[in-house]
Amino acid sequence: MTTATAEPTMARSADPAADPAPRRSRAPLDPRLVREVRAARRHLARSVVLGLVQSACIIVTALVIARLGAQLLTERDVPQDAPALLLVLVLALAVRAGAVLLEEATAHRAATAAISELRGRIVRHAASLGPRAGAGRGADLTALATTGIENLRPYLVGYVPQLLLSLTVTPLCLLTIGLLDPLSAVIAAVTLPLVPLFMVLVGKLTVGRSEKLIADMRSLWTQLLDLVDGLPTLRALGRERGPERTVRELGDRHRASAMGSLTFAFLSSMVLELLATLCVALIAVSIGMRLVYGDMELAPALAVLVLAPEIYQPLRNVGSQYHASTDGLAAVSAAFEVLDEQPPADGTLPAPDLRTSTLALRGVSVRSREGWAPHAAELTVRPGRVLALTGASGAGKTTAVQVLLGLVDPEQGKAEIITADGTATDVRELSRRSLWDQMAWLPQRPVLPPGTIRSVLVSSRAGVGQAELEAAAAATGLDAVIAERGWDADLGRGGHGISLGERQRLALTRAVLSPAPLVILDEPTAHLDGAAEQVVLDLIEELRGQGRTVVVIAHRSRLVDVADDVASVEAGS
Repeated sequence: MTTATAEPTMARSADPAADPAPRRSRAPLDPRLVREVRAARRHLARSVVLGLVQSACIIVTALVIARLGAQLLTERDVPQDAPALLLVLVLALAVRAGAVLLEEATAHRAATAAISELRGRIVRHAASLGPRAGAGRGADLTALATTGIENLRPYLVGYVPQLLLSLTVTPLCLLTIGLLDPLSAVIAAVTLPLVPLFMVLVGKLTVGRSEKLIADMRSLWTQLLDLVDGLPTLRALGRERGPERTVRELGDRHRASAMGSLTFAFLSSMVLELLATLCVALIAVSIGMRLVYGDMELAPALAVLVLAPEIYQPLRNVGSQYHASTDGLAAVSAAFEVLDEQPPADGTLPAPDLRTSTLALRGVSVRSREGWAPHAAELTVRPGRVLALTGASGAGKTTAVQVLLGLVDPEQGKAEIITADGTATDVRELSRRSLWDQMAWLPQRPVLPPGTIRSVLVSSRAGVGQAELEAAAAATGLDAVIAERGWDADLGRGGHGISLGERQRLALTRAVLSPAPLVILDEPTAHLDGAAEQVVLDLIEELRGQGRTVVVIAHRSRLVDVADDVASVEAGS
């Protein structure tokens, strides 16, 4: 379906802060992220391998330093007298540094790939859910798919590697200490649980804070985007000065949430650093007393002193990255809440040729906030004719068209396609792609792809020539825009860089160039003046002359007058 539709939307609510998700405990590593996001799964496997490499390097470094230190203090042998040990030490330090650098470099790339993969899945899944599922929640989805999902970056870059190091470095170093000095291993094993214990205590203070922070951020984005979208209307009504108080209050709420999260992050880091220092000090005091009384050899003592901080360091880092973990897991949960919603099932039958087929609504009713919009709609779109769809604002004209396109499932009635031989098929039984490939849809607010004017037009039909581009531009009045700006004028996303009326003409030109036998125009003259409106009327006449079927959602009488057939839809309570 060639279309300039508004972006598909999907999220939980228009104001997430008003409807927060229920609090529940989460695993440190969300299994859905590992199971369903390939980049995250590769990152996890790579981090485990690099953690084992770092563990081996740490143990080798400790043993070599202990051997060199003991020879220096007891036998007065300087390290230069043992070049082999020095070489092993240098190699261990170099390999460990390389593993750390590789981990940091690949973590950022893996986080970018995972975020991109998950963001693409969110947008594609939201599109498959249809416009009704995301009604009023487009800004919330925008916040989730942009800044919200970016919370995965510190989670994957900082928290996950440290968590895996605590599962590799900590047990291997503790095992090595147990072989060198069982008493020190017992002290470490007894004090080690204190680190996660204090992590839990700090976590009790921060429970729910990450959900509140991401909800506040999504609420801020939702209301800001809605405000920006409605600024032309507010300005026309002279009320553009009022909403800044609401924006200021939203900003203050978001700032308070962010500063609260930072406060607890710094608090947890201080507490865990102090605890790890005290735990290492206990081991050091025990070793020192035994060295004084001659109950322990110097080489194992030095090795244990080097390894002791490495036991606590990964866990301490995990604790300091706890806020990144909660933010990341909150983003993952919000993303999978969207992905867990079931889209409507797609049909399997190929759509018939719309050049000779009739589309019809039979008693279609769709539930709305106030009741039904439309209610018991009946209309017939005959091939090669122009149908004007009329009705009061909010009666469900656009929704009726969406039912006709298979985008919305009605609560009552059905949409069907009737072939030339009289065979009727429910739209829900058809493959949507085979149906949409035969349609061109122009909504009230066209959203155009970025690029030059030429590339935007060429994307509507493969192999279109310059002569056809110029003829289509002349038919819609776009040639005046091209004469002023040129074919290679750059446009941003949604046609940013030209006026709303010029975007409408550009979208109309795309519809003209499209080979689709069915063209649907939703208020095509809404943003055009009287002269430009006549261009649209002439365009409809040209499309009818080409034998194409046209459905026009119309409020203005001139659009109704040019139609062959007129159908009206009404809302019901």
